[in-house]
Amino acid sequence: MKLKALILDVDGTLADTEETHRCAFNEAFRLHGLDWNWSIPAYAQLLSVAGGKQRLQAYIDSLPLAAAERALLSKKIPALHGSKTDLYTAALATGGVRLRDGVARLLEECAGAGVRLAIATTTTAANIESLLSSNLGADAAKKFAVIGAGNVVDHMKPAPDIYEWTLRRLGEPAANCVAIEDSANGLKAAKGADLFTVVTPTHWTMGEDFSAADLVLPSLGSAEHPLTGAAAAQIGGTMLGVQELERQLLARPAGPRFKERSSVTQP
Repeated sequence: MKLKALILDVDGTLADTEETHRCAFNEAFRLHGLDWNWSIPAYAQLLSVAGGKQRLQAYIDSLPLAAAERALLSKKIPALHGSKTDLYTAALATGGVRLRDGVARLLEECAGAGVRLAIATTTTAANIESLLSSNLGADAAKKFAVIGAGNVVDHMKPAPDIYEWTLRRLGEPAANCVAIEDSANGLKAAKGADLFTVVTPTHWTMGEDFSAADLVLPSLGSAEHPLTGAAAAQIGGTMLGVQELERQLLARPAGPRFKERSSVTQP
C-alpha cells in the first residue's frame, strides 16, 4: 500500500522537549512571583494533561485554595503560559534541543519519496516553529503540508480531533497515512482517527500503556544508532523508513479498529 502522508506529534516525538518545557514553566512561575516549582516526578504526572494551559489549570485545581484565590490564579494562566512560551522558544533558539534519533532522516526520506508531511500536536504554533527552525533551518515549517497546533480544535488529545482536522486538510483517508507518537494520550488520539500508529516512547512516557499501538520502537533508527533485536525484527530493517512503513500498512487488517472519542475539552 502506498504511504501518502506521515503525521507527527511534536513534544516527545520530534524531540525530547519536556525537560525544557519544565524549566520554562518554573522560570515563568518565578517571574510572576509564584513559589511553585514543578519537580521532575511532579511534571511527569502533569504530562497526563494535554496542553500547557490545561496543565496549569489542573495544577491550580489540585492546590488547597479558597475559591476566590483559585479563580484569581486561573485568570493568570494566559499570562503565565505566554511567559513560559517566550522562555521555551528562547531556549530552543540556542540549539540545545535536538531532534530525536532518525527523525531528520525519515523526514528527508519522506520528502524524497513524495510522502507528504504533517503535524498534529497540542503545543502552540510558536513552539513548533522554534523547534523546527532551530533544527532544520528557517524555512523548515514549509516542509509540512499541514500543521495542526493545539488551538485549532476544541478537544485536545486524547480526543482524535487534531488528527481528524489534519486528515481533512490533507485530503487523505486514514488508511493511507501513518501517525508517530510518544505518549498514551497521543496514541489514543491517533487510533481514535483510525491511523496506523507508531510509538517511540521517551523516559517520560515509557511506563504508559501502548498495547493499542501498531508498532512500539525505541527510536526511528539511524545509521549511527540502528535498531536491533526485536525492534529491527518487527520492521524488517534497522531504520524505520517509507518502505518499512508501506509494508506495515499492507499487512494491517482492514477496517476501523479503535473508535473511542474522549470528552476531554479545553477550558
